Amino acid sequence: MRLARYLNSGGAARAGALLLAALSLAGCADLGFINPAGPVAAAQRDHLWSILWWMMPVVVPLFVLLPLILWRYRYRGAGDYRPDWTHSNQFEVLIWGLPVIIVGVLGYNLWVETVEMDPYKPLPGGEPMQIQVIGYDWKWLFLYPEQGVSTVNALYLPVNRPVEFELTSASVLQSFLIPKLGGQIYAMPGMITKQNLKGDVAGDYIGLNTQYNGNNFTDQHFDVHVVPEASFDAWVTHVKDSGAPALDEKMLAALQVPSVPEAPDLFSTAPDGAFEGVVEQAMVKGTCGI
Repeated sequence: MRLARYLNSGGAARAGALLLAALSLAGCADLGFINPAGPVAAAQRDHLWSILWWMMPVVVPLFVLLPLILWRYRYRGAGDYRPDWTHSNQFEVLIWGLPVIIVGVLGYNLWVETVEMDPYKPLPGGEPMQIQVIGYDWKWLFLYPEQGVSTVNALYLPVNRPVEFELTSASVLQSFLIPKLGGQIYAMPGMITKQNLKGDVAGDYIGLNTQYNGNNFTDQHFDVHVVPEASFDAWVTHVKDSGAPALDEKMLAALQVPSVPEAPDLFSTAPDGAFEGVVEQAMVKGTCGI
């Protein structure tokens, strides 16, 4: 009765307006892998939609039959009184058979998608570009061994070219995520993990750490720029010719100090062994995987 009075008094119009506003805001927001910019994120989106569709036989009857049952047996009072009823083969098949089928299909799809989206599995599209990633408190260092440059909190990727990331942490356990390109993977001190991603759509995106690691955890994000191949080559040349400092031992030591950079930094070198040195340093300290 309260619901009926609310609807009759104009509450339905207000609820509809709020719903439309929420949907409008959702359409303007960056929905990550729901609006993917790479094949890995696209595969994750398709897997999510598959799960939602397979759950419809469970969810839809629940929301449809519940008000019908309330209307018939509570408000209308038209249900038959059958105190001796105890069993129905049809109901048993429906109640147990449908969930078994759905769980079986979802389990099989999860197994297939887990194998297909293995982060260590190279992506099609040619030889992947190598990028080494080191997580600090509270910033990310990106080393480009092939191009000989490095960045802090700025990641440049050529469009339509596979990228293989090697990740570690110089502090504690961290989680590397670029929502528009693919799922997260952990960066652990004293250990190396890998992730293969590719950007199919040029644009500016966001990357972040999703693992809590201290007071400035929420500020540990970085800019992702997926650009055409020619623009990427021009950017590498610009970094080398712009007078950017070299990434030397002094700079690496400064990165160890917990801080949040005010702006991305560029370095004109990517010293050999810098990534491996961080891994070995954590192993010596005995902080592997912590």
